[in-house]
Amino acid sequence: MKSKEIRNMSKNDREKRLKELRLELIKSRSGAKAGNRTREIKRIIARIITLNKSEVSEEVGKHQ
Repeated sequence: MKSKEIRNMSKNDREKRLKELRLELIKSRSGAKAGNRTREIKRIIARIITLNKSEVSEEVGKHQ
C-alpha cells in the first residue's frame, strides 16, 4: 500500500485498516517463511501511524 492510497483514505478507514494489519502481523509472525510479508506489514503500519500523527499536528497548528 502506497502513501498516496493511505492519504486518500478517511480517518475511519485508516483506523480500520490499521487494526486489520496488526492482526495480520500477529498471524504472519507464526509462519516460518513470512519474513518479507512481515516487513511489508510493519512498513504499512508505520505509514498509517505517521500520517495520523502528522494530521493531528496540523490540526493543532490550525487551532493556535
